[in-house]
Amino acid sequence: MDLRDQLKNLFPDHEEQDFEMPKEVFKQKEPLVCKFEKKGRNGKPVTLIEGWEGDDEGLKEISKKIKTTLGIGGSEKDGIIIIQGDNRDKIMNILKDLGYKTKRVGG
Repeated sequence: MDLRDQLKNLFPDHEEQDFEMPKEVFKQKEPLVCKFEKKGRNGKPVTLIEGWEGDDEGLKEISKKIKTTLGIGGSEKDGIIIIQGDNRDKIMNILKDLGYKTKRVGG
């Protein structure tokens, strides 16, 4: 017997109402790490954003927001967002505007 059945027994005259659970809002616990890398990419510079704790949908959404705002290419793989070029400062400002804490790693 679940809670609804128990309540029906206690209050038989009460009309049942539709109730939707509020959607849980995701909160990032650790800051996202922005770092610059050239190694292993044929000398081409990229900015890596690591430390994502949410689902893949959220990762793709943030990646798309960054790429469209800056007008540059990139991808997301294994919880890491890869953005072409050294754009750490711009990316950190975008993430800060979206409400995420960021940490800059490297020079």
